[in-house]
Amino acid sequence: MTQSAIYDLLVVGAGPGGYVAAIRAAQLGLTAAIIEKDKVGGVCLNVGCIPSKALIHQAGIFSSIRELEHLGVKVDTESFDYGKVRAKVKKAADRLSKGVASLLKKNNVELIAGEAVNIRAGEVSLKDGTVVQGKKIIVATGSRSKSIPGFETDEDTVLTSTGALALESLPASILILGAGAIGVEFAHIMNAFGVDVHLVEMEPHILPLEDDETAEILAGSFKKRGIKMHVSTKALSQEKKNGKHDVLLDKNGKQETVTADLILVAVGRAPNTGSLGLEDAGIELDGGGFVKVGDYYETAVPGIYAIGDIVRTPLLAHVASAEGEIAVLHAAGKAEKKALDKLSIPAGTYSVPEVASFGLTERAAKDKGLAYKTLRFPYRGIGRAVASEAPDGLIKILIDEKTDETIGAHIVGAEATELIHELLLARSSELLPEDIIGMIHVHPTLSEGIMEAMRNARDGAIHV
Repeated sequence: MTQSAIYDLLVVGAGPGGYVAAIRAAQLGLTAAIIEKDKVGGVCLNVGCIPSKALIHQAGIFSSIRELEHLGVKVDTESFDYGKVRAKVKKAADRLSKGVASLLKKNNVELIAGEAVNIRAGEVSLKDGTVVQGKKIIVATGSRSKSIPGFETDEDTVLTSTGALALESLPASILILGAGAIGVEFAHIMNAFGVDVHLVEMEPHILPLEDDETAEILAGSFKKRGIKMHVSTKALSQEKKNGKHDVLLDKNGKQETVTADLILVAVGRAPNTGSLGLEDAGIELDGGGFVKVGDYYETAVPGIYAIGDIVRTPLLAHVASAEGEIAVLHAAGKAEKKALDKLSIPAGTYSVPEVASFGLTERAAKDKGLAYKTLRFPYRGIGRAVASEAPDGLIKILIDEKTDETIGAHIVGAEATELIHELLLARSSELLPEDIIGMIHVHPTLSEGIMEAMRNARDGAIHV
């Protein structure tokens, strides 16, 4: 059965890439429809970014009990009910998902419930036999958690991040495989709630995509909190005994067994492209199932675009949204940017302390043979950080030795995910260190640390 309407733009997937693209298209005067097999908002709003941050917020409230005890306040936690935490998290996710649905309706974007099974130029076939037609198509089907042989997930005791968010009660112990952003955030959450945490990473340090120095500062904080980190370590196998998992770990040939109630597999994500008939339509995929795209995120088939987690750019919600806007502008004949500047894509990890960055790490700059300066300023020199009992952290900026252009920035510390944007604005606006140095910052604020770090490019920081 073919729907009679032919849309100017048809979007497959209502995650942060898809729904933003559909709304932007409608704002540009295009008739738009979006196909979604589950809840609008995708993984991010329903079982990813939003619920995990809601859970981090609740974990922060719970862990603050320890600070109250330093003030002589006694708090009875015997009646603590993690199920109520889960309910709050679900409420936040549901509220935002409904909000996105309202935005689609407000902008006259038609929401079509169904699962796409075949995409080709001009039309998308759904599992129920319906064929939806669109002059231009954006594929934004997102990603799923990767699996590891021998650690197949059942969402009972071997979990993906989705299963971890759905827990109604806390385990006594958990072993997390993978210390990227997802693994680190769950390590923080579980530890804050009093769970015994083992964090396993094959690379030499946690957050392997982040700058070595900032990752080490976070690792030092985690160590103080009692999180057990196993870096340069591979998980070989696991066996379930008496309701617990015995996991065999190997570090440079030395093996040990760690026992935990639950295992969380957080080793990355895989693109959802395998059941869409993309290659039959002439769309090229690489060896990992990612869609190959050219300028404006257009595939090998003119008029079909791919954005978000199904292309080889950082698998981040804000990246998907930005790519969606670029694709829509091109589809509408209003092309602006051809693609995102890879060195201007920010990333954030919502642990305590937080980590945020963009651009080159110091290791990458050295590997490229670039001439650069490293500007540092510690959080202990920031009055607001000390007053807020958050002195552990570092602001680190890499600038080109000749032009003083910011080529990378890395922050570990309180509010890092908010602070990073001042430096990102400096890069995108081609500001020089003196532009930030000469801008008066409110005192006391954490952002004063950015000004102080930039002073090191000139006459030197004052408060260190």
